[in-house]
Amino acid sequence: MPAHSALITVMERAARKAGSRLRRDFGEVEHLQVSKKGPADFVSKADMRAERILYDELQKVRPGWGFVLEEGGMIEGEEGKPRWIVDPLDGTTNFLHGIPHFAISIAVQERGLDGVSWGKITSGLIYEPVSDQTWWAEMDKGAWLGDKRLRVSARRDLSESILATGIPFQGHGDLAEWSRIFGAFAPQVAGIRRFGAASLDLAWLAAGRYDGFFEADLQVWDVAAGILMVREAGGFVTDYTGGSEPIAQREILASNEALHSKLHKILARALL
Repeated sequence: MPAHSALITVMERAARKAGSRLRRDFGEVEHLQVSKKGPADFVSKADMRAERILYDELQKVRPGWGFVLEEGGMIEGEEGKPRWIVDPLDGTTNFLHGIPHFAISIAVQERGLDGVSWGKITSGLIYEPVSDQTWWAEMDKGAWLGDKRLRVSARRDLSESILATGIPFQGHGDLAEWSRIFGAFAPQVAGIRRFGAASLDLAWLAAGRYDGFFEADLQVWDVAAGILMVREAGGFVTDYTGGSEPIAQREILASNEALHSKLHKILARALL
């Protein structure tokens, strides 16, 4: 069993408690699918209940830390202390439709050298409530699924590779831009998948199940833990221009070392 920090233990305990509630709510959603009212209002309450559990559990063990919450917004912590970045339900649309592919994502972001600005993501955890699987990573300690060390795939040929993405919908994202990128990638690769939870896309990339991932218009809570996981598994994560700050640019291109440069060249040509 890998030796992870007490912080990962804290994160996993909080995620499991919130995940237990989400599992119960997910069972209710499946029944609500056939009701006239529909499950949307119920799901938003499930989301907020999970977030409240996570906030309470994390705040209790690390008082004074700040928070970035999908539902609750930003909560300033004490000066000089890190902050939690929390997505209580990544894959809400899947959850809403009774599709068992969703996760809780928690990351820790440290202060910058000046003690005021925000610096690196140093810990990340992604928990799948339905399968009861815990993905985690810590800076310089690798990426793990439970006690199994993760490595990105070793594929070097695009024709054998599978990519993951998110497709723009209902005013979210730039469909024309995404279509150009998709049109450039699709003829070159073995397949492109859209499963509907960016945190799990990145965890699966870290595990070598996918060979690459691209998506824009993402929020920090969607990807903070996953980006660290891919990098700790030996992968490369950039924005669409090849820069090293995909969170700031809200666009991600991630893959292994061999494929990333090939994918980036294709993407750059598609966006000319």
